[in-house]
Amino acid sequence: MKTYLLTTALILALSAPAVAGGKPEASHDGAAKSDHGHAEKSSHGHADNEHHDEMAIGKPGTRADADRMVKIVMRETSDGDMIFEPQRLKIKEGETVRFLVRNAGELEHEFVLDDHHGVMKHKALMEKFPEMEHDDPNSVRLDPGENGEVVWAFINAGSFEFACLIPGHYAAGMKGDISVTAQSASN
Repeated sequence: MKTYLLTTALILALSAPAVAGGKPEASHDGAAKSDHGHAEKSSHGHADNEHHDEMAIGKPGTRADADRMVKIVMRETSDGDMIFEPQRLKIKEGETVRFLVRNAGELEHEFVLDDHHGVMKHKALMEKFPEMEHDDPNSVRLDPGENGEVVWAFINAGSFEFACLIPGHYAAGMKGDISVTAQSASN
């Protein structure tokens, strides 16, 4: 009976909304997530890829399938802006990119890949739950001085974005553009 009650209490605690003072963890769509794999705040291109649905921007990739690496630096500027370096990326449809992300700033930042609608939806959720952490394959959140990575397969052509959606950071300029060009019919 004690085991049953303890198990029930644990299930209820994990499924209940987070309380003040904690760091609720959710995906970009607001669904609650467990704490598995997030402690290292690193790659989201691991074995749990198959648990995540394909998005307009593509799907999780693997290091083994990466066609190239792109270094992304997140930081603040002396005039109060928050930026990514680089701020624009060109990628080919079908390309898998391993993003090596470094937080060179003095504040916590995140790198989130999505289409504009997804970025705006995630931004609104972050404004509602500013301490929310993620375990999404299209994002990484890093403390100052930390490094992380996102491995992503860009399977659809189009215009996409990357952003830091911690409240106030997007408005301070922490966003970038991704142009994924279609493969030509001759390839």
